[in-house]
Amino acid sequence: MTTAQHNAEPTDTTLRDDPVFVRHKGGKLAVAATVSLASREDLSIAYTPGVARVCEAIAADPPMALDYTWVGHTVAVVTDGSAVLGLGNIGARAALPVMEGKAVLFKQFAGLDAVPICLDTQDTDEIVAAVTAIAPSFGGINLEDIAAPRCFEIERRLVETLPIPVFHDDQHGTAIVVLAALRNAARLTGRDLGSLRVVVCGAGAAGVAVTKMLIAGGVDSAELVVCDSRGVIHSGRGDLNGSKSELAAMTNAAGRTGSIADALAGADVLIGVSNGHIDEEAVARMAPDSIIFALANPTPEVDPAVAARYAAVVATGRSDYPNQINNVLAFPGVFRGALDARAKRITEKMKVAAAEAIAGVVADDLRADQIVPSALDTRVAPAVAAAVAAAANE
Repeated sequence: MTTAQHNAEPTDTTLRDDPVFVRHKGGKLAVAATVSLASREDLSIAYTPGVARVCEAIAADPPMALDYTWVGHTVAVVTDGSAVLGLGNIGARAALPVMEGKAVLFKQFAGLDAVPICLDTQDTDEIVAAVTAIAPSFGGINLEDIAAPRCFEIERRLVETLPIPVFHDDQHGTAIVVLAALRNAARLTGRDLGSLRVVVCGAGAAGVAVTKMLIAGGVDSAELVVCDSRGVIHSGRGDLNGSKSELAAMTNAAGRTGSIADALAGADVLIGVSNGHIDEEAVARMAPDSIIFALANPTPEVDPAVAARYAAVVATGRSDYPNQINNVLAFPGVFRGALDARAKRITEKMKVAAAEAIAGVVADDLRADQIVPSALDTRVAPAVAAAVAAAANE
């Protein structure tokens, strides 16, 4: 392909004039130098021979890389393209626009540099090996859009191996914001977390993380039920994989069984993190003044108009409805705080601190249509970063 062919405008005028494609043309990222190269002296300091002194210093004292390279403020955004948005397994190359977008959000909200890394493999061992091999270039690893249950093992192995923060955003970013939203929704409806009966619909990456985060944040595990496409997860089922067996062991102490409709009878809270649909009749069986977070995108598990007939507070994952549960409220500040504190791990305590910080931003102005801040609220990332760094330093 010639340069002229490569740079040619799309022949489809609809594509050429579409504002989405116009905005993405050429990508959303670029590399910018932070030093001047205006003279021979500049070149000798930034590159050879001056750079050799810095290399030798880091070789003798590796943590110096945090101060004398970009490592201290740079995150790798890593995917295998297997679970991208609601698009599914579209592969590494097609996932790149999302990873670029994630990197832009890191820069916009937390002042961190981020590099999209799309791996052309969906083999667990190969992904772990690849990320481990590139890790010295980064201060943190943000795993993104990797399908369950593979994502659990990949994260676990990288956390065990690498001396830098590793964070699967589809799990923990979602979970942090859900906990923040539920704290405020409970407060708004005159409840506390420990008194709520909660049903989580979905047992994939987000469902597992949300369940663990809610328990860490104060929800009674005995009153928390998780459902998958076959109904209530309980220890008597013989079809559970490893992650679902773990969910069965930590929840549903009463041994509830049956369908999602059975689980919702009398429940205070529904948190949807699946691609399924929940009938209105099931929602109608929930407790009065219930709380419904229907977070599937682009089609929520419960239509927001239907949810509003029965619930005191409704949230979705969409930007065109109030109370958007958006990961951007969490991950920029979480990494900013972790890197500022030079933490080697992102712990449960740090995640709970992040949720409390997010909830606190709008705590003095709670309304049924404002239980979390806007995704564009510039107060959020600094608040989260400070809370995460303080938790890390403790």
